[in-house]
Amino acid sequence: MGLYKRKIAVADDVVTGAVHLTLKQSLVPCLLVTILFFLWGFAYGLLDVLNPHFQKSLNITPAKSSGLSAAYFGAYLLCPPTVSGWVLRKWGFRVTFMCGLFILAVGCLLMWPSGVTHSFGGFCGSMFVVGAGLSTLETAADPFLAICGPPRYSEIRLNLAQAVQAVGSFVAPLLASRVFFAKTVDTNEGLKNVQWVYLGVACFVALLIFLFFFAPMPEITDADMGFQEMEIADSDPGPFRKQTNLFLAVWSQFCYVGAQVAVANYFVNFCEESGKSASVSSDIFAAAQGLYAFNRFLAGGLMTVKAIKPRYILGTYLALCFIFVLAASQASGNASIAMLCLVLCWESACFATIFTLGLRGLGRHTKMGGSLIVAAISGGAVFPPMTGAVATYLQKQGSKRPFHMAMLIPMAGFICAWIYPIYVNVFNRETMDIRRATAVGIEPAPMNKEEYGLSQTDSGDRKYGANVALHQARN
Repeated sequence: MGLYKRKIAVADDVVTGAVHLTLKQSLVPCLLVTILFFLWGFAYGLLDVLNPHFQKSLNITPAKSSGLSAAYFGAYLLCPPTVSGWVLRKWGFRVTFMCGLFILAVGCLLMWPSGVTHSFGGFCGSMFVVGAGLSTLETAADPFLAICGPPRYSEIRLNLAQAVQAVGSFVAPLLASRVFFAKTVDTNEGLKNVQWVYLGVACFVALLIFLFFFAPMPEITDADMGFQEMEIADSDPGPFRKQTNLFLAVWSQFCYVGAQVAVANYFVNFCEESGKSASVSSDIFAAAQGLYAFNRFLAGGLMTVKAIKPRYILGTYLALCFIFVLAASQASGNASIAMLCLVLCWESACFATIFTLGLRGLGRHTKMGGSLIVAAISGGAVFPPMTGAVATYLQKQGSKRPFHMAMLIPMAGFICAWIYPIYVNVFNRETMDIRRATAVGIEPAPMNKEEYGLSQTDSGDRKYGANVALHQARN
């Protein structure tokens, strides 16, 4: 097929050899992209620990400290549906990866002057650039893993990659509690250590740019996905405005991510309110992130069982998130901390499963749909400020449990997110299940050019244009 010829860009209206990628052929590209998941897991985990320390070192309220999350996740609202999504559709996955890595490197470098001046506004601006880089990466990485390889294993691939991301989120707070903000290091010195860490991340990211330039990677186009959709369901997805499954997935992702980030941002404050020191609270958060990572691997393994469908796992896990965050808000002491740790456990498979189910059946709209679901991560810029505002208000009112009661805000987010599991389990089961059962990419598919109206080009790619015509003729 000439699958691993290095191409910088491929036109989005060309059907490539990637349309029938097997598990073996997709392994190396997926492993390379999984490296990126560790990167933003580390950045996100570090953000959660920086939040409470900024409250102390810069003497700011919990509501104001949420500006870090608002800046970071605000970039997700702006970039994926505009510049990042356009780059992805215009030049493909490789170029989008390289652009995202470059922007991320710039954002990491900007952390240095922000730390020197102890400027919270500077940190927020730097975090926005970091978020712009990571959102650009995620605009390409999440859809790439969802569609690179047999469609049957889509949820499994993304959940396992997200598990690697969770490992990065586990390492970051552990490193922060042991090195950046250890008991023997004062806060100012800790911030200097963070500057050096981000400088190191910037250097590592620069190396990754060269890696992705030279690495063998297939380009998967919207035409590929349209062709694949014809093979799986023998139907055209219709106009973009009628993709109800996608729009509900975007809503669910927005609410879920907002709730997840709110819980993570104020986890350390929650533990301190329950009687733990800052250092011990960071350790508990690291342990909870470890549980989160473990359960992502576990969920990916469970999905290999044919009877355990991803839509079942999504509905169950989101319901348990709601139950345990409600229990955590009403309990006290170690019991409330344990309940909150279990919330992180059940959050594990939600993001990746919403994402992959949301792309099911999109066909030629896959890249645009992926951009919108990534943009929904901007929910992390909405729910944490609301949670912080509630906690700050309750503090001023003299409440002894402001962060416990503030957890009712993410609880509402989990409830709103549960609309999508209801939809895919009750109203859209067939669309989910037929793509879960397909043998595309597993069993060899004959290439009947006469049937699909394809013409070979010099490069071995095939122009896409007859698929819709074929569907119309059959119907």
